Amino acid sequence: MGTAALTAHVRRFDALMVGLSPVTAEVLTGGQLKVVARFGIGIDTVDVEAATRQGIVVTNTPGAHDDEVSEHAIALLLSLVRVIPLKDREMRQGIWGRAPLPNHHVFGQTLGLVGFGRIAQLVARKMSGFEMTVLCNDPYVTDEAMSAKGVEHASLDEIWIRSDFVSLHCPLTAATKGLVGERELRMMKPEALLINTSRGPVVQESALIQALREGWIAGAGLDVFEEEPTPTDNLLLKMDNVVFTPHTAGHSDLTQEKQWRLSVESAIAFSNGHWPESYVNPDVQPRWKLN
Repeated sequence: MGTAALTAHVRRFDALMVGLSPVTAEVLTGGQLKVVARFGIGIDTVDVEAATRQGIVVTNTPGAHDDEVSEHAIALLLSLVRVIPLKDREMRQGIWGRAPLPNHHVFGQTLGLVGFGRIAQLVARKMSGFEMTVLCNDPYVTDEAMSAKGVEHASLDEIWIRSDFVSLHCPLTAATKGLVGERELRMMKPEALLINTSRGPVVQESALIQALREGWIAGAGLDVFEEEPTPTDNLLLKMDNVVFTPHTAGHSDLTQEKQWRLSVESAIAFSNGHWPESYVNPDVQPRWKLN
């Protein structure tokens, strides 16, 4: 739904439940909205500052996609390591054994996690059977909390330099937009793989294209892109050392039920005068008195 249509639609409602449709300051202005309930974790499509100024509580649904996204990140990594997509394509074309044999391995390697929220913690736990060294950087998680989960705190530069695989799990903010660019990619090992299931603009695609062309890194697994849908002439789509999915990491047979249930639970809590379990603008002075 476009911004104009959404703006006209929501003015008479107290609550807005929304997926990836942009919720701009224009949408939030002039109506009677008291809460915006976002399906999913990321809130980069919502103007949280505008909502806060107007006393609108913004909620999200951590937990709705945790297992799905963590499993998808691992699937992209393993697909790259084992060269599965390329071999599958060639066999469907009647070609046997032309694709290069796998020249990576996972067991005992070093995994770098950028962000250590619920999804990244699941990635670390699910990959523990591979006996990897897991490095992590997250400004909101203490060294002690990381150590308790069996991972090692590292600076971002250490992650780029030391990791065999880097998986991105940070939200899209002003600080993380363009976080992975030429400098960071040049620091990585030439055999390293980059996995992104967070948000596309965290990675500068022009730098990633150059890195893959010139061998700064060995490959990438991408579920998200700077522009979505990504243009069909995106040069990344021509590269055999990249595995793609169309922003579907968070989906499974359980996703819709979890999204709706958690969003409805937030709306019910709000309507009963209680703060919802998860909200992202703690500084808001809500239009509705909450306990």
